[in-house]
Amino acid sequence: MSDRTALVVASSNRAKIVEFRQLLSDLHLDVVAFSDVVQERVSFVEDADSFEGNAVKKATIIAQVAMMLTLADDSGLEVEALGGRPGVHSARFAHDRATDAENNAALLAALSQVEPEHRQARFRCVLALVDPWALPGAPPLIAEGTCDGRIAREPRGGGGFGYDPLFIVEGKDKTMAELEDAEKNAISHRGRAMAALRPRLGALLERRTRDAIRICSD
Repeated sequence: MSDRTALVVASSNRAKIVEFRQLLSDLHLDVVAFSDVVQERVSFVEDADSFEGNAVKKATIIAQVAMMLTLADDSGLEVEALGGRPGVHSARFAHDRATDAENNAALLAALSQVEPEHRQARFRCVLALVDPWALPGAPPLIAEGTCDGRIAREPRGGGGFGYDPLFIVEGKDKTMAELEDAEKNAISHRGRAMAALRPRLGALLERRTRDAIRICSD
């Protein structure tokens, strides 16, 4: 039996699972999707008006079902010329069941009359970590990260997912989809949010290890 701690990611997006495994590869964790450990169908509506609200809701629901340490993120794109849209509706900007290609097309259409100097945007990610075995009433651990850039005129690059092919990273002449994984993880909104969360996640894992040793020695 593995002595590694399982971390359930409250997402069905396999690309996100891969990113989290890369971001946490040096920690003593087995990063798994909730569909790998929860057999029953779990549904939740991302109806909060903030990224934090949606992340906390997802992490709390999955943690209660799986009874395992659970991480959720809610992330999206905020475009200045669109008043911050699509924001929390990024995954369904075109329509409720939109594909990445449909959302990208909808974004380009919405910005078709916007000049390059006014196409500034920001990726935002909020992470919520819930430990179902924590003391009653213990709040989830929250961390946020952002990445500034601008929206291209057409998709570029074959990597990433979501709006990555349209998002030109500030200070670079590359879209997120043109970056190598390590470079993207170092500067992305999700990478920065995880960097902010890591000290508290590390402390939680150390505490769990001490508790397990104490229980075994009793």
